[in-house]
Amino acid sequence: MKLKISSIFLLVAVVALSAFTTIKPVSYTVDAAKSTITWIGKKVTGSHNGTINLQSGSLNVDGKKVTGGTFTIDMNSIKDADGSAKLEGHLKADDFFGVAKFPTSTFVITKVVGAGANVTVAGNLTIKGITKPLSFPATVAVNADGTVSALAGKITVDRTKYDIRYGSKSFFDSIGDKAIDDNFEIAVKLVAKK
Repeated sequence: MKLKISSIFLLVAVVALSAFTTIKPVSYTVDAAKSTITWIGKKVTGSHNGTINLQSGSLNVDGKKVTGGTFTIDMNSIKDADGSAKLEGHLKADDFFGVAKFPTSTFVITKVVGAGANVTVAGNLTIKGITKPLSFPATVAVNADGTVSALAGKITVDRTKYDIRYGSKSFFDSIGDKAIDDNFEIAVKLVAKK
């Protein structure tokens, strides 16, 4: 009987201690040189696409699961795939991203839902000083070489939520075939290491 009581006491003590022991997620630094962000904006008469650089970022990883992260995007780095300096200048102007006043945008992960590699990432996107919630599907992997890779192939952003109204039918009824879609898409490929 004494042995049974001692065993039960020991089991309760172990459970109680493990409840107070938390493993802190490990922070991985995003390798900006190996990571890419591409964008596409559509209009009635066609589309434009290009790239923008990640300035910095980090992912919080608990075991094999991403639990958080913070990313800073260099808005001055926006490039048009066709090399149009005119378009790049317009995208940097106040009509669009206003990079003189807002040189960076940020995304902060608040929640990652799902098991395995396929997850839904939720967070807060800040563009032009305006923060709005955003969620999207992503694939995340903790690799054998100790890096973490994440891929989000289609993130849809409603630019009008960030006071980017230029060419929007939502605000200018008579714009006709000069209209630009309110939504633009970005695709993100991240590589991060300890």
